[in-house]
Amino acid sequence: MSGNALKLIVGLGNPGPEYARTRHNAGFWLVDELARRHGGVFRFEGKHQAELARVRISGEELWLAKPMTFMNRSGGPVSSVLGFYKLTPAQMLVAHDEIDLPSGTVRLKEAGGHGGHNGLRDLIAAQGDGFWRLRIGVSHPGTKSEVVDFVLTRASASEQSEIDESVRAGADAIEQMLRSGAQIAMNKLHSLGKPAANAKSE
Repeated sequence: MSGNALKLIVGLGNPGPEYARTRHNAGFWLVDELARRHGGVFRFEGKHQAELARVRISGEELWLAKPMTFMNRSGGPVSSVLGFYKLTPAQMLVAHDEIDLPSGTVRLKEAGGHGGHNGLRDLIAAQGDGFWRLRIGVSHPGTKSEVVDFVLTRASASEQSEIDESVRAGADAIEQMLRSGAQIAMNKLHSLGKPAANAKSE
């Protein structure tokens, strides 16, 4: 898929102020960054149970979306937006937190599994796996039993700084993808930042 086929960028997260700065909301931070850069204003659309913003990036008009259901019910709002605007999953990129990448790392990939991520799991169940992902590293707590609590807590100041940097790099990559295509964006993005030494294959 060429980069300019993107028409919808979804950020995954949980609604509400108590979750706003937790690691699980890294996807929200990504679409917020794009809205800030390109003059988008999010408005709640009840029929979709999502906040939507219309932006133009590198000459392409597209939607930014934040599902306002909880993470494990992301598939419904995303399906509603795709159906309403007659878009396919291949025209969508989903930004999400990734525990299998260290903080400060961000990766762009096409398709794949859910890797245990509840938002992706619900989205794949609803729409299949044929969409782009921007994986924003938030590190791993070390043991599987701690993952749920870990992603629903705030990062330390130093770690948050690294995550914020990767969010900005991810936004840069999406802009590059829309300008020059996915391969160039991936090559540039994956040459930056920390090596994904502890990344697990999906």
